[in-house]
Amino acid sequence: MRRTIATFTACAILLFVMGCATPYPVGTLYTQLELPVAVTANSGTSTKVGTSECISVLALVAIGDASIEAAKKDGGITKVHHVDWEVENILGIIGKYKVTVYGE
Repeated sequence: MRRTIATFTACAILLFVMGCATPYPVGTLYTQLELPVAVTANSGTSTKVGTSECISVLALVAIGDASIEAAKKDGGITKVHHVDWEVENILGIIGKYKVTVYGE
């Protein structure tokens, strides 16, 4: 019986710490990242900034609009220069996702 429990526990821990391959780094316990999403051919200075956000709770409920279009509308941007993406996630309990658009 003890051997079965130990085997099950070891498998559960292994599955918990192993992650799927992702295009960005993910921390099992905590993730806080700022990453670029897109860069356009539009050059020049970014005079306007717009943001959009969404949250996830217990990986069961996710609400908000973290789209580039929502961030453009927030900043009054018509010509996008570049886009950044931020994420903060704690144990999969609370996740905050933010898109920041820079442009004119």
